[in-house]
Amino acid sequence: MSDIERAKQLLHSGGYTCVLCKGDAVYTSTERGVAPMVEWLDNGAELHGFAAADKVIGKAAAMLFVLAGVSEIYSDVMSASAAEFLKNSGVRYSYDALTQHIINRKGDGICPMEQLTADMDSAEEAFVAIKEKLTELRKGKL
Repeated sequence: MSDIERAKQLLHSGGYTCVLCKGDAVYTSTERGVAPMVEWLDNGAELHGFAAADKVIGKAAAMLFVLAGVSEIYSDVMSASAAEFLKNSGVRYSYDALTQHIINRKGDGICPMEQLTADMDSAEEAFVAIKEKLTELRKGKL
């Protein structure tokens, strides 16, 4: 079984939101949104060459996967801007459903991370902005 097939299988059978596989190495998370990738990148996880499977991938998540050096990505739902960014970055990707935008958790607008990265081209710059936005959003929930 390939790394991407294994990641997809774990995503759909293990109750995870994000799975990364490379050989015997596996990272899994049940956190939503970009939180798993931000955490792994912040902790210095070596993800280069991993295959990733995620429930929902917008452009922000796509940028984080590219920054991490992930080689192949699958998503149940992917935004058009994420697909375009991955294509332009030379990363193989597939999805079950392509959507114009990722919708926010309330269901009444565009995901704030999707809005944040809409006009960004640099994954490094996006990472800094995403972490700042994530901090803001978490403070708002308290």
